[in-house]
Amino acid sequence: MIKIKFPDGAEREYAEGVSALDVAKSISEGLARKVLVAEVDGEVWDGNRPIHKDAALKLITWDDNTGKATFWHSSAHLMAEAVESMFPGVKFWVGPAVEKGFYYDMDLGDKKLTEDDLVTLEKKMNELAKANSAFVRKEVPKAEAVSYFSEKGDEYKLDLLSNLNDGEITFYTQGAFTDLCRGPHIPHTGMIKAIKLMSIAGAYWKGDEKNKQLTRIYGVTFPSQKELDEYLLMLEEAKKRDHRKLGKELSIYTMDDDIGPGLILWMPNGTIIIEELEKLAKESEEAAGYKRVVTPHIAKENLYITSGHLPYYADSMFPPMELDGEKYYLKAMNCPHHHKIFAAEPKSYRDLPYRIAEYGTCYRYEQSGELFGLMRVRCLHMNDAHIYCNKEQFAQEFKAVNEMYIKYFKIFGVDKYVMRLSLHSPEKLGQKYVNEPALWKETEDMVRKVLIETGTPFVEVQDEAAFYGPKIDVQIWSAIGREFTLATNQVDFNSGLKFKLEFTNQANEGETPLIIHRAPLGTHERFIGFLLEHYAGKFPTWLCPVQVKILPISDKFIPFTQELKQQLRAAGVRVEIDERSEKIGKKIREAELSRTPYMLVIGEKEVNERVISVRRQGKGDAGTISIDEFIKNITEEIKNRV
Repeated sequence: MIKIKFPDGAEREYAEGVSALDVAKSISEGLARKVLVAEVDGEVWDGNRPIHKDAALKLITWDDNTGKATFWHSSAHLMAEAVESMFPGVKFWVGPAVEKGFYYDMDLGDKKLTEDDLVTLEKKMNELAKANSAFVRKEVPKAEAVSYFSEKGDEYKLDLLSNLNDGEITFYTQGAFTDLCRGPHIPHTGMIKAIKLMSIAGAYWKGDEKNKQLTRIYGVTFPSQKELDEYLLMLEEAKKRDHRKLGKELSIYTMDDDIGPGLILWMPNGTIIIEELEKLAKESEEAAGYKRVVTPHIAKENLYITSGHLPYYADSMFPPMELDGEKYYLKAMNCPHHHKIFAAEPKSYRDLPYRIAEYGTCYRYEQSGELFGLMRVRCLHMNDAHIYCNKEQFAQEFKAVNEMYIKYFKIFGVDKYVMRLSLHSPEKLGQKYVNEPALWKETEDMVRKVLIETGTPFVEVQDEAAFYGPKIDVQIWSAIGREFTLATNQVDFNSGLKFKLEFTNQANEGETPLIIHRAPLGTHERFIGFLLEHYAGKFPTWLCPVQVKILPISDKFIPFTQELKQQLRAAGVRVEIDERSEKIGKKIREAELSRTPYMLVIGEKEVNERVISVRRQGKGDAGTISIDEFIKNITEEIKNRV
């Protein structure tokens, strides 16, 4: 008998050779039908793979990201089986799961796929799925694997095999299809209930444009037709909310080849949004005891050698400039500059916690293929701050940062979020991570404790920490359910030592502070991109570039509208007048399309009675109101960031 330990700490005994699916069935048949894959001692295994020793077991379903990834990778194999049945002799490269779905790269020889072929492939995949074919794992000696793919003349799989040794090679077979694959896979094809092949693209073998271009098919699958229908509906809504489309329509930002890729030009409307976000950040940070600083856009090479960024982060930095025999780098991060500000004057325990903040401009050399609208750029403006504290202050400071995040979520209507606690990998100390095992354990335990004690929702992820300490990536979901990484909250036990930062403690001894890096609003670029989608371009009044449009019915009412405009501007309201000689219906339609929150229609009655007729964006006529009452209402709405 062997002992199986569950995530809640409970243990049960089973016969040796039991599988995760057997364990699930012993709990309930319903659970067993949902299990896609399992974690055995932290390693992801097929659900039907025998377990021969005591082990910790986690049963994984569709609700887990690992379950989805396995489901989609298995779907890639199902698609490959369908392709092979239609195009005998096809050769396959790789078919991974991606964020939403999967793809498979393949060499079809002289054949070309069409959109009509995708429909035929979908039908074939559905047919094959209904066969309930099991995914069967087989360990294969290298010589046998090489022989198998040599007979098929498959240079792509032979290339993969060249980097593998005996004991590392497995084949997976479902139905009539066999593939070289490390797995794992779902139990059988019948779990794939809904299929949509999304698109065809070209992809160079190994991503090298010198190599042959392969055909790539993208697809997505779900355990039910309802979930697929909901996903496709969300995609349609996402197209309408695409921040690149809305950014252009609403004159938020532009890009220009003469400026360069990934370098954003903020137009007047976008600049207003930036200024409102900075105003919110400054108010919040001042109330929380932060002091504002400003740092230069470049620094000498030695600063980033000291910080450790050059060895660990050089590929993401712009190449250096040389001047007077010195190398200067564009600033890729604000941290080392802030450390120098901390070090500029002596500090004692009475000065701690020492909090400094800036909206710092940073430059990162993102690869051209990774640039994407506002989401991946090369110049970014970061809501950055650093907190220098002692260990006794850490929990309260870290908690306060998380509370600031949650405050912002409420303001922007973010209902779903999770903190992603990224930990180090002990095997990579000295390579990817600074070699301080005791400090890693201590700081990771401290962060975890704060999250648990404050009831903050979080998940743990291995091997994704910053090189100098554990971090939290803040994951948020837009109004249509798309996930975004907003910002980070990082603990740094290394930079204080590297920069020789000290404060005098109560024992009159020098002590190195702990450092918290935080950026609750992330960057202007990414956050405004998120907000464009989240609000579908319909910003709340306080954030909207133009808050009121005054629409005179005819030219003779323009003097009154100009007087009204001055009153609104004096109250701090951003307002425009549509003075064109157009019909009022057209003016209203265009104001609606520009997503202006309030439209004030001015005609004979309004001028004679000195009132205004109000329309709300997307809601129509809101009635007639006095000018003073309208100004009182809208200024309260703006002030309270409703």
